[in-house]
Amino acid sequence: MDSMSSTTFERTQRVAVLGGGPGGYEAALAAAQLGAEVTLVERVGVGGSAVLTDVVPSKSLIATADAAVAISEASDLGVQFYAKGEHGKPLKPEIAINLAAVNKRLIALAGQQSEDMRSTLLDAGVRILSGHGRIEGANAIVVSTGQGGTDFDRVEADTIVVAVGASPRELDSAKPDGKRILTWTQLYDMKALPEHLIVVGSGVTGAEFASAYMNLGAKVTLVSSREQVLPGEDQDAARVLEKVFKRGGMQVLSKARADRVEVTKDGVTVTLSDGRTVDGSHCLMAVGSIPNTAGIGLEDAGVELTESGHVRVNKVARTSVPNIYAVGDCTNFFPLASVASMQGRTAVFHALGDIVIPLEQIKITSNIFTAPEIATVGFSEKDVEDGVADGLVYKLPLAANPRAKMMGIKDGFVKLIARKGSGTVIGGVIVAPKASELIYPIAVAVERRLTVDQVSRVFAAYPSLSSSITDASRAMHLVNANIT
Repeated sequence: MDSMSSTTFERTQRVAVLGGGPGGYEAALAAAQLGAEVTLVERVGVGGSAVLTDVVPSKSLIATADAAVAISEASDLGVQFYAKGEHGKPLKPEIAINLAAVNKRLIALAGQQSEDMRSTLLDAGVRILSGHGRIEGANAIVVSTGQGGTDFDRVEADTIVVAVGASPRELDSAKPDGKRILTWTQLYDMKALPEHLIVVGSGVTGAEFASAYMNLGAKVTLVSSREQVLPGEDQDAARVLEKVFKRGGMQVLSKARADRVEVTKDGVTVTLSDGRTVDGSHCLMAVGSIPNTAGIGLEDAGVELTESGHVRVNKVARTSVPNIYAVGDCTNFFPLASVASMQGRTAVFHALGDIVIPLEQIKITSNIFTAPEIATVGFSEKDVEDGVADGLVYKLPLAANPRAKMMGIKDGFVKLIARKGSGTVIGGVIVAPKASELIYPIAVAVERRLTVDQVSRVFAAYPSLSSSITDASRAMHLVNANIT
C-alpha cells in the first residue's frame, strides 16, 4: 500500500474517575466533552456525599431555617399573623416546624439532584459503574460490583482522577450512634426537632448547623475549643455571628474542649475537659473530617499522601504519579465543593492537553451558610496585619445601606482590602443575608485585578445591598495616595 494513502489512527484517550462527587462529576463531564472514553466509578450514587448527605441537604435545611426566621421577623416590617379564637378574639399563632416533613423533602431533593447529574453524564456518553473501586497500579481501577464483592470489573485508563471525598471524623470518646450522638450525615433521620442540641465544634460545619437549628426553634449549646466561633475566619465576622447567636438564645461555651460524650436514659451528657458537664437531648459532633483514601491502592500505586492521609496535589491537581490526578476533599488543597469542581475540570484539561490555568488558593471564594452568611475572597485583614499583604482595609456597616433598612437587616458589613499604591482589590469580606451571592463582584475584582476606582464606576441598582460594595470602593478612592 502506498504510504501516502495509509491512515494513522490515534487511540481515544481513556479516563477513569474514582468517585462521583462534585469533583469527579466535573472531571467526567469535561473529559467526555473533550472526546475521551470516560468511566465513572461511584459507590453511593452520582453526586457523592456532597449531594446525598452533606452540601445539598444541609443547605436545604438552612433555607428552611431562613424561611422560619423571615416569618418570625415579619412583624418588624408591620406584617402580623393572627388566628381567630373564641368570640372572634385574635390569637397570635406559633411557628411550628415539622422536621420529619422537612427532612423527607431534603432527602428527596438530594436524590433528585443526584439523578439529574447521573442523567447529564449518561447523555454525555459517560459509562457509570456502581461499586467500590480500588486503584491497581497507575493504569487501572478494579471495581467490586456484585453482592458481597464477588463480581469485579477492571477499567483500564490512560488517566485516573481520584475524587473519593472525606467522611466525618469520629472520636472514640464520643462514638456516633445515629440516634443521640450524631455526625452531620445522620441528622436527617430525626423525626422531631431536638429539645436541646449540643454542637461540639465551632468551625464552619458546627456553626452552620448551630445557626440552623437555633432558627428552627431548638435550644442550642455550642461547644467551642477556641476563643471565638469560626477560628481562622475574619474576626469582625466571627464577632457579628457570635452576637447574633447569643441574641437568639444560643449558649456559646468558649475555650471549652469536649472530653467525652455519653448517652443517658433520655439524652446525652457532654463532659468538658475542665470537669463541667452539659446535658442535652442530642449531640452533633462537628470535629472535622478524614479523607477516604485508606485501602484504595494509592500507596501501592506510588501516590504520595500527607500524614493526615490527604493526597498531595499541585495547582493542576496532579499527584506524584504523572497520570494520576486527585480532586476535592481527599486532597490537601482546599475542601470546598466549588473547588473540587474546578479541580476536576483543571485536572482533565491538563491531562488531555487543553488550555489550563493553575488554581490559586488566594482567589477562592468561600461562604459560611449561617444567618447572616459570611463570604470571603482573597487576602484577609489578618494577612495585612501580619505583613503578608501590603494593603489597606475599609469596613462599611450594612446598617447604613437603604435596602438593608427596608428589609430590616440589622447585622453585617462589607469589607474591602486594596493594595497600597495601586488600589487593586486583593480581598473582601461580606457578612449579610445571601452574602454568597453578594461576594461575586468582589471575587471578579480579585480575579481580574480591578482597582477600587474601577469597581466604583460600576453602576449598582438603587436601592440594593450590592450598592454597599460600590460605596465601600468609592470610600477607598484615595487608597493609591496611601491615605488611610
